[in-house]
Amino acid sequence: MDLSSSSAMPLQIKKESLHDQVANRIRDLIIEGYLEPGSRIDEVQLLEQLGVSRTPFREALRTLAAEGLIVIQPSRGATVRKLSPQDVFSMLEVLGHLEKLAGQTACARASDEDIAGMRALHEEMLGYYRKRDRLPYYKLNQEFHSRLAALSGNETLQEIQQNIQGRLKRIRFVGNGTEDYWAEAVAEHEQMIAALEARDGDRLGEVMSRHLTNTWDRVKDSL
Repeated sequence: MDLSSSSAMPLQIKKESLHDQVANRIRDLIIEGYLEPGSRIDEVQLLEQLGVSRTPFREALRTLAAEGLIVIQPSRGATVRKLSPQDVFSMLEVLGHLEKLAGQTACARASDEDIAGMRALHEEMLGYYRKRDRLPYYKLNQEFHSRLAALSGNETLQEIQQNIQGRLKRIRFVGNGTEDYWAEAVAEHEQMIAALEARDGDRLGEVMSRHLTNTWDRVKDSL
């Protein structure tokens, strides 16, 4: 696939960029589907198009491998991880229980300032939704879920949630692939923030769990 064919993909990055910036760019290519699940990562092509040297590029690949987005095999290079439907269902099932617990405990432990910050983040997400700017919306969406897990005050929950969420980055992006699915997800987020502001842990936990169940319904046909 010729990655330079998409005008929506900014490819050039400054030569002085750090490896985490390279990782961010490759991660976006995976999330948006320019690097497809199961495909081999063409190192030569990406080095040229990203305009970076081999060392930060390979460091970036190791970062993405640790996140579970790619697989690196000796003498065979790197490929984009391809998840089976059962993989996705299992991870969403576990994530649903984790985020239900996160929502319940966040309502009890978050400060008023924390909750105000979540409202501000939610409103910023809505701004991108109104402009139908999917990638920035998606990134703030991921931040919303990560910050809610952090508000639980449970470091073990947060660590596991981040691990699973990282592996599902492409899948969660696909879940907003149609106008109807995206609108449904936004409506669920409206319910989440309202429950959080009311400190209604049971209601927030239920919405979080349902949100992940509905994510499976939105993505299963694309797997």
